[in-house]
Amino acid sequence: MRPLAASSFLPAGLLLLFGAAAPGLSQPNPDSGWIDLTAGGIEDGWRQLGGAAEYALEDGVVVGTAVVETPNSFLATTEEYGDFALQLEFKIDEGLNAGVQIRSHSDPDYRNGTVHGYQVEIDPSERAWSAGIYDEARRGWLFPLSLNPAASGAFRQGDWNHLYIEAIGPEIRTWLNNVPATFLIDEMTPRGFIALQVHSVGPEQGGLQVRYRNVLLRTEDLMPSGRSFPYVVDTRPNQLSDAEAAMGWKLLFDGASTEAWRGAHREDFPATGWQVRDGELTVLASEAGGPRGGGIVTRETFSAFELQLEFRMTEGANSGIKYLVTEGYGSAPGTAVAFEYQILDDMRHPDAQAGRDGNRTLASLYDLLPATRHWRFVKGPGRYNHARIVVRADGTVEHWLNHQLVLAFDRKSAELDEAIALSKFAGREGFGKWPEGRILIQDHGDEVAFRSIKVRRLDGTE
Repeated sequence: MRPLAASSFLPAGLLLLFGAAAPGLSQPNPDSGWIDLTAGGIEDGWRQLGGAAEYALEDGVVVGTAVVETPNSFLATTEEYGDFALQLEFKIDEGLNAGVQIRSHSDPDYRNGTVHGYQVEIDPSERAWSAGIYDEARRGWLFPLSLNPAASGAFRQGDWNHLYIEAIGPEIRTWLNNVPATFLIDEMTPRGFIALQVHSVGPEQGGLQVRYRNVLLRTEDLMPSGRSFPYVVDTRPNQLSDAEAAMGWKLLFDGASTEAWRGAHREDFPATGWQVRDGELTVLASEAGGPRGGGIVTRETFSAFELQLEFRMTEGANSGIKYLVTEGYGSAPGTAVAFEYQILDDMRHPDAQAGRDGNRTLASLYDLLPATRHWRFVKGPGRYNHARIVVRADGTVEHWLNHQLVLAFDRKSAELDEAIALSKFAGREGFGKWPEGRILIQDHGDEVAFRSIKVRRLDGTE
């Protein structure tokens, strides 16, 4: 492989990191350290893994052609890389799917050599998640572009698209056509090969093609980009990245301390019913009629805010995250009446069939409004799911499940008023109209573990 003399594909704002005089200039120094990975052809330094899609180098362009009835195919580098910056251009036929594997592996002891690792998505479908990050053959979506619609709109169908990837330490960032797309912090795989994917296809998609050109790599003198991103996904349990702190996030649970919490209707943290263990804040199961610790609430109150956390259910479990909680509002000690993000094992708990139109299922606004069902993204008992609640000053609220928006509503709307009138909360004057309140994690008598509990205010206060 030989160093490339010059390139015109750096995103604006990154050029300063690689020797250019100012943002917006297109030509880095001749000795900038960029390497053309296909300069020696695709037989020198590359190998094909997985399926039998066809790869050819035509006038400097790697052309991948989909073949029916074969698994995902990968043209992979023989060399592995840890920290790097990678840029390339791609053009893909409508109806095909592809991606760029980074820090990936094909090990005989992992599913008979199945390629696995981070994939930067190439997605020409209506969903348009190009530059999102998928964990191929492992954990699934880590950063779907549902979290960043602006980048989703940057894709150009039928034209060349520029993809920039930066992997430094646990931080992986991507840009699509100069638009910041994803910012993932993940420690699972620190190094591995790079690969150009052609996805498996059905009979009607055989012969579709994806093209890659100007596949350029840099591995020395790397510096994280200073460009801002609208959202950060940090998969490390109970940690707060510098980027998140700069965005106003703070931890409500760091894996050890419960100082941010107390029992509902009391000043101390419950002595029974809850346990901190293995970096998890766990509400314990109680026998029928037995003593329980009751719900726990934040010591702080919030008006407009964003909350995220991970939860792990046991089989048949029922719990919830209540918000804008006012303890004096018609509730008994240890409980609270408020909006609730439902946590439920829908497949095993009978409450999923109760209520109205599925409004007691996972991630729904309990007994009021049902969540859209994204079954592909739900992880069952024993696995962690990610919950996110956004409450804005204008009255709009969002429920997210595993980085998918599953419910959006307006607290001021007639739709919500009607839902309240038809619910168990009917007749409770002022229900849901509180300007602020606490966040509560429910004790429903079933074991559920929580971790990585983070909050940021959206009202301009600290």
